Amino acid sequence: MKNMVVLVSGGGTNLQRIINCIENGEIPNAEITMVVADRECFGLQRAEKHGIKNILIKRGKDFSEKLSEMLPENTDLIVLAGFLSILSKEFCERFSGKIINIHPALLPKFGGKGMWGHHVHEAVLKTGEKESGATVHYVTSGIDEGKIILQKSFEISPDETVESLAEKVHQIEYNIFPEAINLALQNTEK
Repeated sequence: MKNMVVLVSGGGTNLQRIINCIENGEIPNAEITMVVADRECFGLQRAEKHGIKNILIKRGKDFSEKLSEMLPENTDLIVLAGFLSILSKEFCERFSGKIINIHPALLPKFGGKGMWGHHVHEAVLKTGEKESGATVHYVTSGIDEGKIILQKSFEISPDETVESLAEKVHQIEYNIFPEAINLALQNTEK
């Protein structure tokens, strides 16, 4: 059984997707041993509802250090699912190849500091991109710079809004996240 820790900052819809995929076997032989949030959010309630240990570590300079102390020793994968804090360089290096993130754009475009949520979608529309999508990648100390695990795109329609783009990207995230998690879990066996 592979053990995952999921980090959240918001509503936890991607967390719920992961929980559902574990329950229905789409992500086999895995469990979420802990959910960690960096602020009060609905993601913690989702974890509670499913009987998953959940912890709030307030964001700040010592977040990564506290997280490192609380991580179960047998953690195979750390999954950032709508997680907005930046992990320290030391944390990223210590768990290199064991941390993945989902990003609401086609990296390497529209990544980096400040590129999250509606900020990404606004930038995509402002620059006149012809397509958008989502990316799951390994986390390194460089923001959104890690190796891409999986990416899927779609064509942007001429009447696209930030809201409609966000909804389409979210659907892509739902589709690729479980597959990317399975690929990352397979890599932890090596």
